[in-house]
Amino acid sequence: MALKSIGIVGCGIIGQALLKAVESGKLSFRIAGVTSRTEKSAREFLSNFRNPPPYLALRELIAASDLIIEAAGGSVVQSLAEEVFAAGKDLMVISAGALLDHPEIIEKSRQTGCRLYVPSGAIAGLDGIKSACAGEITHVTMTTRKPPKGLEGAPYLVQRGISLAGLTEEKEVFSGSAREACKGFPANVNVSAAVSLAGIGPDRTRIRILAVPGLQRNCHDIEIEGEFGRLHIHIENVPSENPKTGKLTALSIIRSVQDVVDPVRIGT
Repeated sequence: MALKSIGIVGCGIIGQALLKAVESGKLSFRIAGVTSRTEKSAREFLSNFRNPPPYLALRELIAASDLIIEAAGGSVVQSLAEEVFAAGKDLMVISAGALLDHPEIIEKSRQTGCRLYVPSGAIAGLDGIKSACAGEITHVTMTTRKPPKGLEGAPYLVQRGISLAGLTEEKEVFSGSAREACKGFPANVNVSAAVSLAGIGPDRTRIRILAVPGLQRNCHDIEIEGEFGRLHIHIENVPSENPKTGKLTALSIIRSVQDVVDPVRIGT
């Protein structure tokens, strides 16, 4: 792919990491521009960089970019995908949980030939999961442990009146399917969406979420068992400035953009 420029939708941790990667030379692409739901906050965000890209309206951004990177949350993914694919451009979705609610986005990508990229984010081992799921699978179970602060405000907790304030010991706050987890904890478990999309689907993939007082890292354990044998993946992510997002997520996005044009592919 002759990728020359990228457009960023969203001005959070991911957008900041991409701009820094370009400024430092880690990414050799041009950032065509940035857009956000709030122009004022976007311009304030851009003012923190030495040579910031321009703020552009969404249509201008799509027209100026070869690849659009969504870093604005799941609520924008459906409409963004429609506009990006209609323009014949490619899309990278960070909020992978939105794809479980809108599987038509995946089908639209296949119909149009526009590429849809879903980075690994805060998870590891998706290559092993994809390989294993080419055969028969008995189960895929993922257990996520996070400090209480990283789970605060999750719709699942708010709707059930579950408070994590003053928690003194590990507490399981959710057990269910990946689809249910992504709806109840949209800012926390995009990792479970990625695991389910790479594997046996959002309804068969089981998720447990635990709040752990004093925990300094976001921890994920994935267990897959099937005809191939058994695979156990353990990840401990250092949180970014946003406690809901691990630093590995931003690094994964940077590497995913690099891989878009790299002719060499390592791993499944």
